[in-house]
Amino acid sequence: QVQLVESGGGLVQAGGSLTLSCAASGRTFSSVRMAWFRQAPGKEREPVAGVKWSGGGGGITYHADSVKGRFTISRGNTKNTMYLQMNSLKPDDTAVYYCAAALSFSGGFSTYDMDYWGKGTLVTVSS
Repeated sequence: QVQLVESGGGLVQAGGSLTLSCAASGRTFSSVRMAWFRQAPGKEREPVAGVKWSGGGGGITYHADSVKGRFTISRGNTKNTMYLQMNSLKPDDTAVYYCAAALSFSGGFSTYDMDYWGKGTLVTVSS
């Protein structure tokens, strides 16, 4: 089993920046997909950004259109951590942000493609 723990959420003013972290534990893995999702009040959970890799090679990333140019996903040096750097934050970015993972390279980044989930961290952007 894989455990995921998010951190870094908080309150930030519009236009500000915040960095979220996700730490994975419980088992080792070499091929994996990890992603950030968010869920705003009254909205469906949606993918924000994701990364996947196999072995020691470089990962392949994606970013949702709504965050391209503002958010950047990255992996830690141990490959058991993941970050989401969020710049130029908007009130519409307010949501609970979740870290998710699946232990395979193939597959997508929808909510149904993920097998493990963290409990989430709240990001609130004030106007």
